Amino acid sequence: MPTRKHQKKSSRSHRSTLSLQKTEILINIYDLLPPGRISTILWHIGTSLLHSGVVINGKEYAYGGHDRRGLTGVYWTKPRTCPPGGTFRCEYLHGFTLAPQNEIDAIIREASEQFLGTSYNLLTRNCNHFTSFLCERLTGEPAPRFLNRAASIGVALPCVVPKEWIEVPDFETADGALLNEEEEDDDEGEYESERARMLRSSADQPRLVGHDGRDADSEWDSEEERRRGGSGKGKGKAPVRDSAGRVLPPAERAPTG
Repeated sequence: MPTRKHQKKSSRSHRSTLSLQKTEILINIYDLLPPGRISTILWHIGTSLLHSGVVINGKEYAYGGHDRRGLTGVYWTKPRTCPPGGTFRCEYLHGFTLAPQNEIDAIIREASEQFLGTSYNLLTRNCNHFTSFLCERLTGEPAPRFLNRAASIGVALPCVVPKEWIEVPDFETADGALLNEEEEDDDEGEYESERARMLRSSADQPRLVGHDGRDADSEWDSEEERRRGGSGKGKGKAPVRDSAGRVLPPAERAPTG
């Protein structure tokens, strides 16, 4: 029969266990190929070009590239905020962590220090590598391998993989056809202008980890220019490139300001 002292110790241990709070670790997955037959087929066979973010306590953390030395490429947004040109595909419950908030914050800071904007590489160190790193640090399990399957194939067979698998088009329509600049200006100029005004006044803009007070879009003259990657006339001058010299699509650029 347990002694009273043992009963008290067991009771304290039970209360301590109950006080541990499980935090959901979710992965939001976006398709970066233009909507259409090809992207649908690639999605279903698990080889689409994907962007991902890790949702923790109402913030979605992701990784992108930029050209500012010493500055993290890890940023957060409101969950399900689609990157430019991206289409939301699904939410994946990766697991749970019992780590308290201060430990979670420390892990995110560690990740932000390791994933600098200038280290970004479309094939070997992209947003999905970051997602896997953060998930493994929080839950002990890396992200699903299919997230980076297209990049893995690109590394193994660089001459075989279509260019579209590793470079996202800047302009697209609902059926996947590319638009030229004049057509887009005529059809969407008014819409983009309104969208830019809304984003500039929104509290949900993408923000670098540790730089929450900065304006996420201050590098660009407008949201339209940020999406296109710079016109060469405004602040968004030269195209941003990854560590291998490839031009980064707008969807994979971290906000800087």
